Order: sequence, then structure tokens, then C-alpha cells
Amino acid sequence: MLAADGEMCLTDVADTQQLLRFIQSIPSPKAEPFKLWMAQVAAERLDQMQDPELSINQALMD
Repeated sequence: MLAADGEMCLTDVADTQQLLRFIQSIPSPKAEPFKLWMAQVAAERLDQMQDPELSINQALMD
């Protein structure tokens, strides 16, 4: 990655799928609300992909 001083530096990175799998693997009860929220958002997104009108309706409500 490019650092603030313009030099390149090594860093660990993950893509979206890797990050979500990591979050799913956390066994803490404190992680459960986030996991449930993440599942709800994913389900809504899948619904929107099936019916694009849902995205329009949601945008109008915000």
C-alpha cells in the first residue's frame, strides 16, 4: 500500500468475502448482534437484486 510519505509498505489485507468469513468465525456472544445485522442486510440485498423496485422504494424512504 502507498503510505502517507509516498513510499510503498507491506500490509495484510483481506477482501470482502474473507472479512465476512472472519466475522462469522468469532465465537463471542457480543458478536451475535453484528452477525444478525449482517445476515439481515445480506438478505435485503438479495431481495433487492431479485426485485430492483425494492431499492427504489428504500431510496425514496431515506
